[in-house]
Amino acid sequence: MTDIIRAIRKIVLNALNAQQLTNIVYGTVENVSPLKIRVDQKLLLEQEQLKLTRAVMDYEVDMTVDHVTENRSGGGGYAEFESHNHEYKGRKKFLIHNGLVDGDKVTMIRAHGGQQYLVIDKEVVG
Repeated sequence: MTDIIRAIRKIVLNALNAQQLTNIVYGTVENVSPLKIRVDQKLLLEQEQLKLTRAVMDYEVDMTVDHVTENRSGGGGYAEFESHNHEYKGRKKFLIHNGLVDGDKVTMIRAHGGQQYLVIDKEVVG
């Protein structure tokens, strides 16, 4: 009975491997526009095959701020230029600069079937 179980297990594992379920893949950005990422010598992914997360793209975010600016002074010695600060409050838009650049090393998830890749993060240098 053990040989039958091993044979079934081998068949199941081969079937799963043949389906190319999701897999972690690493690559290097060769071009940003249009986006091209090289996985190895033979595999260059084109923009149509790539989906991006916010971790690898520039995007805007709304934030609520409530603080006071640091003291600053102007010139000329006039009273209106003396050291002062200002309130900085409210809902503000900020641009997050996470966009890919040529040479970035990226981590991707290869989708079922191997035709689509989700770029989930980039290597942090420094």
